[in-house]
Amino acid sequence: MILTLVLVCLAVAVFLAGRRKAVSLTGGRTSVLHSRPVYHGFYVALACGLPAMSLWFLVLLAGDWMIDRTVVAALPGELREASGPVLQRFLNDAETLAGGGVPTIGITPELEAAAASFSHLTLLKHWIGFGAALGLGLIAAGLAMRRIDISRRTRQPVERVLLVVLLALAAISVLTTAGIVFSVLFEAIRFFDEVPFLDFLFGVKWSPQIALREDQVGSSGAFGAVPLFTGTLLITLIAMLVAGPVGLLSAVYLTEYADPRLRATAKPILEILAGIPTVVYGFFAALVVAPALREAGAGIGLDVASESALAAGLVMGMMIIPFVSSLTDDALAAVPADLRDASLGLGATQQETVTRVIIPAALPGIVAGFLLAVSRAIGETMIVVMAAGLAANLTANPLEAVTTVTVQIVTLLVGDQEFDSAKTLAAFALGLTLFLVTLGLNIVALRMVQKYQEQYD
Repeated sequence: MILTLVLVCLAVAVFLAGRRKAVSLTGGRTSVLHSRPVYHGFYVALACGLPAMSLWFLVLLAGDWMIDRTVVAALPGELREASGPVLQRFLNDAETLAGGGVPTIGITPELEAAAASFSHLTLLKHWIGFGAALGLGLIAAGLAMRRIDISRRTRQPVERVLLVVLLALAAISVLTTAGIVFSVLFEAIRFFDEVPFLDFLFGVKWSPQIALREDQVGSSGAFGAVPLFTGTLLITLIAMLVAGPVGLLSAVYLTEYADPRLRATAKPILEILAGIPTVVYGFFAALVVAPALREAGAGIGLDVASESALAAGLVMGMMIIPFVSSLTDDALAAVPADLRDASLGLGATQQETVTRVIIPAALPGIVAGFLLAVSRAIGETMIVVMAAGLAANLTANPLEAVTTVTVQIVTLLVGDQEFDSAKTLAAFALGLTLFLVTLGLNIVALRMVQKYQEQYD
């Protein structure tokens, strides 16, 4: 990290030097330059920084592979010829020991020797790579500085390089998304090779425990996901019944009725709810809301579970109120003032103006706010774990314990897992299904926005 920062500082220094040289060539009359001094500075900085940083990151990426091969080549024959997982575990322990950590196996002379090799080679990699990158950067900066003159066209090449950099950053975002989707897809396909797709999608029993022996009890290996989707939709529905009306009405009040001083104070306070950690909401749901619901239910003769969908949904609704109110507030404030003035000028009351003019005009933004809130509710895990439990019950009763897709994904991937069993691969199938449901929800919302969106000149 420090060596990377040194290379960045070098690029900044040559930027200042390049700009200063461009100014000095003109005697302070920068108008005679073909390109502005700042472009000359960027020209030198890019000529120095791009080769140096590229070489440095190449050393960091390829150096670990080379170190592993070197350490393996120095191992005794029985270790060098061990199976892939055993050898990889030995290398991981050696690297851990070299970093001052505690290995998972006992410390042996071979492990100590490998750790010493890791330490030496890692230090050598950093200094050789940094020296080569620094030397390349200085040479490139010197060549670029010599090419600076009054007639040098530096704006065009600088803008082309910056365009390529921006395109690469955009491509990284797209490729990262594609990588996530394909990684989940490939693992889900492996799961569906073992469990039929229809059994997973329409099965009504979820019990992903697989028996390791024939006489093992409580390991049915049922992978019906309907109870999970039902629990997810039930908690999301309860949360939106809380967050939707409260968020929408609070946004309408703050935008159309509240005094400006009250709005300036109330809106930040309301948005603080979005910054509270979800584990705090989970504690509040488990220690306050759930017992209160249980006592209230007992008072009127209802049997409320200690962990219920209602408790999780109510607290989750409180958490996502800012997502609805903030975006709805922005959408209402963006409606042109001419529409308000025209409606009021025609004799409409303020209530009629809000309900018949402003809200329809802001409907695309309101839909976007509700969509964001729904997505946030579907993806919430901590509140559900602490307030709704882990029981995969197929029920529409909000007073019973349920679980959600995200909670089960976490449960399936906790601890040491082998990614060759249906139990672990089920997490990827759940993630893929949840992704497709969310994608469909986004498409529906986009169609609604396009249908009701109005264009204003």
